[in-house]
Amino acid sequence: MPSESDKPPVKLSLPLEYQQDLFSELRSEDELVVLARGLGLIRVVTNLLHSYDVIGNNLIVLVGADDRENGWIGEALAEHAALSRAPKARGLSQVNTDAMSVATREKMYSQGGIFSITSRILVVDLLSKLLNPETVTGLVVLHSERIVATSTEAFIIRIFRQMNKVGFLKAFSDNPEPFTSGFAPLSSMMRNLFLRKPSLWPRFHVTVAKSLEGRKKAEVIELEVPMTDSMKDIQNAVLECVEVSISELRKAGTGIELDDWTLDSALHKSFDVIVRRQLDPIWHRVSYRTRQIVNDLTVLRSILHALLTYDAVSLNKYLDTILAAHQPPPGSNRQNQSPWLFLDAANTIFETAKRRVYTGKPMEGEKLTAPEALPESLRPVLEEQPKWSLLAEVLDEIERDSYFNPVLQDDSNGTILIMCSDQNTCRQLREYVQNMHVHPAPLAEGEGEDDGELETKPSATFMMRRKLREYLEWKKSFARVSASIFTENQKALNGYKDQSGVNVYRGKGPPNKRRRVRGGSASAAGGGRPVNGNVQVAEDKASEIASMIAEIQPTDLDGAHKAEIAVDSLDDMEDYFELYEMNDVIVVHPYDGDMDEHVLEEIRPRYVIMYEPDAAFIRRIEVYRSSHDNRNVRVYFMYYGGSVEEQRYLSAVRKEKDAFTRLIKEKG
Repeated sequence: MPSESDKPPVKLSLPLEYQQDLFSELRSEDELVVLARGLGLIRVVTNLLHSYDVIGNNLIVLVGADDRENGWIGEALAEHAALSRAPKARGLSQVNTDAMSVATREKMYSQGGIFSITSRILVVDLLSKLLNPETVTGLVVLHSERIVATSTEAFIIRIFRQMNKVGFLKAFSDNPEPFTSGFAPLSSMMRNLFLRKPSLWPRFHVTVAKSLEGRKKAEVIELEVPMTDSMKDIQNAVLECVEVSISELRKAGTGIELDDWTLDSALHKSFDVIVRRQLDPIWHRVSYRTRQIVNDLTVLRSILHALLTYDAVSLNKYLDTILAAHQPPPGSNRQNQSPWLFLDAANTIFETAKRRVYTGKPMEGEKLTAPEALPESLRPVLEEQPKWSLLAEVLDEIERDSYFNPVLQDDSNGTILIMCSDQNTCRQLREYVQNMHVHPAPLAEGEGEDDGELETKPSATFMMRRKLREYLEWKKSFARVSASIFTENQKALNGYKDQSGVNVYRGKGPPNKRRRVRGGSASAAGGGRPVNGNVQVAEDKASEIASMIAEIQPTDLDGAHKAEIAVDSLDDMEDYFELYEMNDVIVVHPYDGDMDEHVLEEIRPRYVIMYEPDAAFIRRIEVYRSSHDNRNVRVYFMYYGGSVEEQRYLSAVRKEKDAFTRLIKEKG
């Protein structure tokens, strides 16, 4: 038998001081760990599980992990077992389906190991004694902020603790805000978890700050991008509509707490969800108008998001769909459109968004002097997002830096990582980066004088012209569909009237019947709203649309840049294909929670461009840079100055800090 000194040591991957202190705490006692987002919670959990896994005779249950977290933890445990050369380590086993038979689960439990079990299966196995709680070495609970007194996880913890007084119990969370709602929320949560000690680790913790703010700090360049005047007008108009909607909700007299219903809180990511959750108990007694305003808040917040992320053409198209969705059905007499559509600010939103795409007022009797001439009445504007030009400048700066410093002095790749909020923004940026040096051919002889300057200046004109062509084609088809639906509805209404023979005007005169009305009345006012009172949209004439389509017709260059779709048998593939050099790659990736840590570790980027602000990702970069002595990172941090984007980022940071401050005070 080998002695204790001959056993291989447990190798952990916790390079930072705060991670090591937290690990030591967890090994010594049971506690609830609340860690700030981005500080590597999954890594701490993985190392803790590995320290129990190498012994080989433990039965540990992991509760609350989703599929992705199970995959990450399983891979990390296998990697740790290989590095530690631990023959008794078994890794992670998942029990997440009813297809696994009772006998199979019983056999797995008897052999021991680390099991990630769904709550439904675990509560059945505990109650049926298929898994005896007394044989469980310990329970590890993730996402403990979701556990309330009536949840299945709370019932599982109660069964475990009542039947097993010796086994350990560790709970983890990286979301402090839910712990601060209600009266003494931390003590209530501790009671649900059967724990006595909370361990709080905010970003301003002394040990965390010391670990991340040493000499191995990442180089951060902050870039404040000013919005265009049109974007400011739209943002102010949307905020005015949000403020009016919130004031209307206050007037509704729902009888619930309204202190948090402010314009500042409306910018928070989950404001509409919070409002709906507060109204749920009395939703059956809430008026139709109040329900409509709650839905309008979601729509208005989506417009704010689209303003800063969509291009001008896509935003205008999105607003067209919103307006069409809020129109009453053709032939309907109901007058219950969303209140914000009747505000002057709503008109500002739609008109300004249209002016960002094309401008000009249709002129009566305008004739073209030649078939190839451009119309003077309607011209494309195609305003570009301000961040695009700055992104091109940053990429050019990185290219120059790589050219003058070709030899890397560290372990980083020359890869450029661009991080943004969602997949739609990723597709937009990929298309812009691919086509920013492609310029449409000049249509007239006098337009090619400054070709040298245009060829060197990045521009989104090529991409925007294509989007405008697609938008105009979509608009024509959209108008045809609307017209056909209106015709079918009119036929159905006429057939109904012919069959019933009932006067549908119910005592009122038909609209075309001559009546004596006063000049100041609504009926006498020309150009007013139609009978059903819906908001009308100022449509462009078909001739102007057609002329603008002719102006932006695809050129030979456009045809050459079509999407390449081909069937290839992949014969002689090695003669035509090769792997990219990592120094030549630009990776565009959306923010994806804990997945971002794996992206950084796999890509090892030397340059990171944060196209949109995200507090958790900033901390992940700090942890990544501080964990590796030989990897330098330069971060470009971009945001719109004075925008909702900046306010939302600052608000999220402040909310997290306030939540930790309140938890620290309650803990004492």
